[in-house]
Amino acid sequence: MDYRIRAAVMEDLEAVTAMEAECFPAAEAAGKDALRERLRAFPDSFFVAEQEDGRLIGMINGAVTDRRTICDEMFEDTGCHQPDGAYQSIFGLDVVPDRRREGVAAALMEHMIRAAEKAGRKGLILTCKDRLIPYYEKFGYVNLGVSQSVHGGARWYDMLLELPS
Repeated sequence: MDYRIRAAVMEDLEAVTAMEAECFPAAEAAGKDALRERLRAFPDSFFVAEQEDGRLIGMINGAVTDRRTICDEMFEDTGCHQPDGAYQSIFGLDVVPDRRREGVAAALMEHMIRAAEKAGRKGLILTCKDRLIPYYEKFGYVNLGVSQSVHGGARWYDMLLELPS
């Protein structure tokens, strides 16, 4: 592995903003201000994959909540973050295009799952498009059906991974 996974820091803001813009359509991508607020509000659940040369090649982040599904307010309002909440949400799992299909996304997801276990969470939640349901099922997520989220005007599916107690 020519990269390491570490906690994101405010100095990563420019790089994570560029990565988000590269990895998501404009209507779905978090902007610089939103990412800055996420770095401030939930640094314990914002991780990056960094190459040995310092280039960031992936990231994963999300707030903690007592909700079993993601609601649209959570993407923009960091006040929804509940540090002692039961569920770790995943707002974004990004990997730069030239490093995809190398296991970076899986390593980031496994890192977030371990962090959630260590923090005593009941599980993890995310929304995804239908084409990604099988990918997340490989980690143990269960499809709960069409989400109420209309983020970015897309159709999303709620996914839940319950952790052993």
